[in-house]
Amino acid sequence: MKILLDEGVPTKFKNLLKEFDVQTVVEAGWAGIKNGLLLKRASGEYSAFITVDRNLSFQQNPQKLSLAVFIIHSKSNRLKDLEQFIPDITELLKQPLTNDIYEIRK
Repeated sequence: MKILLDEGVPTKFKNLLKEFDVQTVVEAGWAGIKNGLLLKRASGEYSAFITVDRNLSFQQNPQKLSLAVFIIHSKSNRLKDLEQFIPDITELLKQPLTNDIYEIRK
């Protein structure tokens, strides 16, 4: 399963998802691309997109795309604040995903 990390998610976050094929937006060569176009490009190439951008759920309709969108509701985008979400994200990624928004909260 290929997963794309948004630019707002620290690069080191991918090291916490070692059992998956994770790439950052920068590694994909898509740095600076706005969410709408970014999700269209990722659609079909990636199974999931992980972001901390809470506004994305109001801006995009992932059902029109071919990927799941994970929005992490963390107090910050610092790695130490995001680590606690890894078990929930890992569990969800092991399930069959739909083209939907998954709100990840603690």
